[in-house]
Amino acid sequence: MNVKILSALNRWNPEIKLTVKARFIKKGTEEPITGQQYTARLYDRDLITSDDYLGHAKLNEKGEAHIQFYPTDIIKYDLGFEKLPDLYILLFKGDVVHFQTQVWDDVDFDKIGTLDMKEGEVLDFGTYLVD
Repeated sequence: MNVKILSALNRWNPEIKLTVKARFIKKGTEEPITGQQYTARLYDRDLITSDDYLGHAKLNEKGEAHIQFYPTDIIKYDLGFEKLPDLYILLFKGDVVHFQTQVWDDVDFDKIGTLDMKEGEVLDFGTYLVD
């Protein structure tokens, strides 16, 4: 990892979690996808090693997943080839992948994160239409 991302991570208290938020709605409707059978899992895509699992969350009544993770988890698994993490979410229905978001290449937490007093630093991945 380059010096910029390491310094950004070091500025955060390692005990403070980041939150990635994403919303899932049924394609062709405005209805949120809900239910205990759905779990959203956050990963960091790696080109050389297997992708790194960072955390998961169930969907709430609005179809939102709020996945919390420690920024230090990203550098813990990095071999030094990436400058910034490439994040994506898999939406599972039971044990089967039901949907995958696009990959957010080179996520710079300093540029896209917003501070929410209740949740801390939040990265909003947006809303996804799911079949």
